Amino acid sequence: MVAKTDVLSPSVIQTVGLQIGHRNVALTAVPDMALGAGEARLLLGPSGCGKSTLLMTLAGLVAPISGDVMVDRAQLGDLSPAQRDRVRGRRIGLVFQEIHGVAGLSVLANVLLGAFAVGMPQDQDRAMVLLDRVGAASLARRPFETLSRGEAQRVAIARALLLSPAVILADEPTASLDDINAERVADLLQAMAHETGAALIIATHDRRLGRHVEAVVEMTRSA
Repeated sequence: MVAKTDVLSPSVIQTVGLQIGHRNVALTAVPDMALGAGEARLLLGPSGCGKSTLLMTLAGLVAPISGDVMVDRAQLGDLSPAQRDRVRGRRIGLVFQEIHGVAGLSVLANVLLGAFAVGMPQDQDRAMVLLDRVGAASLARRPFETLSRGEAQRVAIARALLLSPAVILADEPTASLDDINAERVADLLQAMAHETGAALIIATHDRRLGRHVEAVVEMTRSA
């Protein structure tokens, strides 16, 4: 377990002795990480090495085999499922590889869904500011299902930032994108993390993103 003194750490996300896997079968051990506000890490490795599983573990969606994750002073392993849900909903912004949106609702309504889900005020003004920041304000009234993949990615980033999360977790955000659009998405994530004071962790096999982060965590499949 993380020592009590670590709770006073300036890190907004920290891992100690973390080992991840499926159904109690170890997949990989993760080097200890500690990120402060505005810092970024790249989880780099081939498919199947555990990048997505690690992101889900950091978000409290998957329990680690061993070790601890602390998010914004909350030690996830010590929390009840309801408490983990609350921390995740309010303090963690998730950008999934497969972009999730509700068909039939507008882009603006989709951005506000996260706040609705955790019982927080649905701040339309902030949502519009974020949509403008990601270059999608003109899409606010469009049905979500009419968006291109690139447009939907930008909307997903705005949605992840709505509640000013302490941590942004992005899973393969540049998958299937050409060089120009991959740079745009990576630049946007990094800029928004710095502007909002969030720690940013990107899981990817895309080595083009190395220049956008302070450090790279190389992940490999367990033998």
